[in-house]
Amino acid sequence: MAEKATVGTRETFAGVFPHDARAVSTKWFGAPCGTVNDNMFAGVFEQGIALRLGEDRVQELAGAHEGLVPFSPMGRRWQGYAHADAATWRGTDELKGWVLEALEYTATLPPKEKKPKKAKKV
Repeated sequence: MAEKATVGTRETFAGVFPHDARAVSTKWFGAPCGTVNDNMFAGVFEQGIALRLGEDRVQELAGAHEGLVPFSPMGRRWQGYAHADAATWRGTDELKGWVLEALEYTATLPPKEKKPKKAKKV
């Protein structure tokens, strides 16, 4: 089971959330996240922030920065996502830049298709 995010982690995310009309603040698994074109670009998970940066960029950053690793919730690797430890990166320009980079990268992806609602069983 995933560890619940602390208030500090949620505040860290709020402090780096982009002031951009394309960025929509919403929730995933009960925690704050940001979407663009209905695709998640960043979100709070446990004690860090998941960032959608593309696989090449994740590998580049994860090898060069402590506290930034490929995102693997509950042991399952999410391709193209990194996880930045909130305590390590709190208040840094790097974290703010990575969130903006995630927004820009995700904005280039096709909009997520809405699944048709299933008919209610009577």
